[in-house]
Amino acid sequence: MIIVETIVGNATDDAWKIELADAAFDYLDLDQWQAQKNRFRTTTEKGMELALSLERNTHLRNGDILVWDTATRKAVVARITLQDVLVIDFSPLLEQQGGAIAQTCFELGHALGNQHWPAVVNGSKVFVPLTVARQVMASVMKTHAFTGITYDFVPGTEVIPYLAPHEARRLFGGANSTPHSHSQQYVQGN
Repeated sequence: MIIVETIVGNATDDAWKIELADAAFDYLDLDQWQAQKNRFRTTTEKGMELALSLERNTHLRNGDILVWDTATRKAVVARITLQDVLVIDFSPLLEQQGGAIAQTCFELGHALGNQHWPAVVNGSKVFVPLTVARQVMASVMKTHAFTGITYDFVPGTEVIPYLAPHEARRLFGGANSTPHSHSQQYVQGN
């Protein structure tokens, strides 16, 4: 088993593209949940056993080189599959009066919260990971007919470079990990 404590580089960087031009690749396929973990054991596509033990607040990116052997010209590269993200842009809303802004933002927050969709606000955009079918999310947005906002679905790989590690974990690591309940709890007073 190989212990990986640091990321060597990224295969998409210009210097690494040249270095890896004639290299043999083994891929570590990860989903968006596992890519946000710092410590785990896994096996590559070709059967190499790895134990990742990365520093806190480090998250893997697609193309990260985990193992590089200069002598054999072999690299183990992370290949991460991210779900699409609903991107809600409320920058056109900012041109409206304060009351209209507050009302639309409140209604949007209520609609997203009512669906229990995790979201990250970054600037004038709200990022929501696909936790249900795209058609369902689009239907919710159309039903509410929010004025002054636009939305689109984009690949997660296009969104992640703009996010801090904790925001990426919120979108891609914890999409289904927020327990909640609608049941009434009775607390007996003394």
